Amino acid sequence: MRRIVFATQVIDPDDPILGAVVAKVRALAERVDEVVVLALRAVPGALPENCRVHLFGGASKAARTRLYVSSLRRELRPMPLAVVAHSVPLYAILAAPLARPAGVPVLLWFTHWKPSRTLVLADRLSTAILSVDLRSFPLDSRKVVAIGHGIDTDRFACAERPPGALRAVALGRTSPAKGLETIARGAALAGVELEVYGPSATDEERAERRRLLDLGVALLDPVPYSEVPALLASRDVLVNNMREGALDKIVYEAASTCMPVLASNTGFDDILPPELRFPPDDPDTLAERLRTLSGMDRNALGRELRDRVVARHSAGHWADRVLEVAER
Repeated sequence: MRRIVFATQVIDPDDPILGAVVAKVRALAERVDEVVVLALRAVPGALPENCRVHLFGGASKAARTRLYVSSLRRELRPMPLAVVAHSVPLYAILAAPLARPAGVPVLLWFTHWKPSRTLVLADRLSTAILSVDLRSFPLDSRKVVAIGHGIDTDRFACAERPPGALRAVALGRTSPAKGLETIARGAALAGVELEVYGPSATDEERAERRRLLDLGVALLDPVPYSEVPALLASRDVLVNNMREGALDKIVYEAASTCMPVLASNTGFDDILPPELRFPPDDPDTLAERLRTLSGMDRNALGRELRDRVVARHSAGHWADRVLEVAER
């Protein structure tokens, strides 16, 4: 029996931050006999029948650690193809002493700009590091394998957009790393309507939200992840000013809906042509790009972007690459 153990925080298709995890697990489940999911929280019925879920939520970090380790130990027999630790380096650190001596690879999926001592240890203990791109992992590691982002391209389907004034949107957490002030200034200079949606999950993000509101940036509440495809389909352009080293999945999701995307991060160069990129934190060039986009065939451009996402960043492509790394 071909099995995968998948450790993550949340299995919930409506979660505004981690809802995309569900499509990745489903894609893996289509390719193996069983996926065993270890999660802090899971919505019943979100996964296929060949998935089993162990919850390791607890009142304390120590309790959560004990539950995670005990659940993982039980699931190492029969031997799975790999343990995939999704986004949390600690999950890989805890898995390595149990899995690797038993011959089970530990694969850490991680895409973020910020390094940490925990991540350094996770890199040392993991068999391989999975990331969108070699540039989306913040350490210089020979273990990094680029596998794409894992976008549910069926859910984020192509939508035709009528001609007329641009309706711009930005989505994501209100982190200072997102550069939302630049986006708001660029849209104002171009005379383009802009909506900004996003949660504030940390003290830093809440402080940034207050700062942006004081500057007059209109911030809307996050939408459930299940509603994001419809939101994207009803707008004309997504704007992203995320700092280098992180590749926001919303860029790929928007492009999957045949929506043009303007982004500053050079890591998107595999899907975005030069005319859809602008220098980081440069509202003047962003405004120029918005004005130019207003006169382009946005639907034809969007279809080209979707083709690139389907080829390189779909959930199916992601799952295939995970299994390639697990079985090599």
